Amino acid sequence: MGGAKKPTAANKDKSANTKDTKKGKKDKGESGPKKAEITVMVNEQQALKIIQSSKVVTIQDLARQTGVKISAANAFLREATNKGIVKRVGGYSGHYLYQAVSS
Repeated sequence: MGGAKKPTAANKDKSANTKDTKKGKKDKGESGPKKAEITVMVNEQQALKIIQSSKVVTIQDLARQTGVKISAANAFLREATNKGIVKRVGGYSGHYLYQAVSS
């Protein structure tokens, strides 16, 4: 009942050409040079000045004012919290408020 159609002479030539060209291509994972890992550091003095000059600061505020990505600002604030330079005073679900620890 039915079955595959027999290829015509023109289709045989086309399929033979496509098989040859496919063998020459690389796999998706092997193409191009590898990307270099880029790390962006927050200027610590500038960030501390911003934090101390305001009542509270969010990750987004710090990122915007220092000109870095939110992930870099978040990493800086987490590290500063662990060192005891700043403390988390409010917020929820990743949108926290940070305040400088008074000496």
